[in-house]
Amino acid sequence: MSRPSPTPRELGFRMPVERARHAATWTTWPADDVLWEGQLEPARDDMTAMVAAIARFEPVVVNVRDAEARTDAETRLRQAGVPNEAVRFHPVPSNDVWLRDNGPLFVVGNDGKLALTDWRFDGWAGKYASDLDDRVPAEIAAALGVRRFAFDEVLEGGAIEMGDDGTVLTTRSCLLDGVRNRGMDEIGYTSLMRDGLGATRIVWLVGGLVDDHTDGHVDTVVRFAAEDTIVCVRPDADDTENLASLRANRATLEALRRVDGSAYRIVDLPLPSDRSRLNGVRPPRSYANFCLVNGGVIVPTYDDPRDAEALEILRGVFTEREVVGVPATGLITGGGAFHCATQHQPEAETPS
Repeated sequence: MSRPSPTPRELGFRMPVERARHAATWTTWPADDVLWEGQLEPARDDMTAMVAAIARFEPVVVNVRDAEARTDAETRLRQAGVPNEAVRFHPVPSNDVWLRDNGPLFVVGNDGKLALTDWRFDGWAGKYASDLDDRVPAEIAAALGVRRFAFDEVLEGGAIEMGDDGTVLTTRSCLLDGVRNRGMDEIGYTSLMRDGLGATRIVWLVGGLVDDHTDGHVDTVVRFAAEDTIVCVRPDADDTENLASLRANRATLEALRRVDGSAYRIVDLPLPSDRSRLNGVRPPRSYANFCLVNGGVIVPTYDDPRDAEALEILRGVFTEREVVGVPATGLITGGGAFHCATQHQPEAETPS
């Protein structure tokens, strides 16, 4: 596989942490009732609430694949009271809404200029159609007029969590599945993410949640909350489907040390008590799939008895941000929540 030459790292670009200031958050409007298996309306309800919540803190760019999607989005957001100036619409053909994975990973140069990395998207190891989704980063690069670094390798945004010092948290169950990048091992991924994103080290966790069609993305189980703080999903003792892998993840984090030799502060976050299935599959309900915005944290809730507990825990972590719970019971039927459905654009210089 070939890589851009020179690489983003060689040119002084690196991926900022999600807590850094944003210029905007990007998302994609749900638009296919067949794909959503009859859950399109609930998914659109949740997307409306999510965009409305984000728009309180920063601009939102909504990708719409056709005229019907745009009309629906405009109507719903207007009815939700979202100001017109808070949302921009961008026509982009796409297969699905999960922009964290099929969209770009933004990088910022030493000179403060914005660029993006464009990784191959294969529908989570060939599980879903991805021909249109694979072109989304190029569409966004053209819309912004920024430099695009195209990689032949697969790397989904939900599979990685970037820390302040360049530490990347990821899972073996996803990246080492033997399908996404055949033959690539830990050393190969370290080189890849160093060249593409400015990573300094990769920390390998065991996996994510059961039945996650992404093969266990890290953004449903472990998230950086501060330079020295990691939020880690805690399974119930009788949750046999998730117990072993999530306990192993925490053990790895407990042994992890920062550059100065100090331990990370690890904050436990419960899973929702709801373990019900949809078409035989347990949706990956997780409060860790929050998205960060300027001054806020948008947290998925599930009409679950543990919603309030999770929000209080996160308020104790993000003391300088407003923590907002937003329903995600419709969106989660498609396999993800708010972090999965968004991509943050860092505050950086773009062509005028």
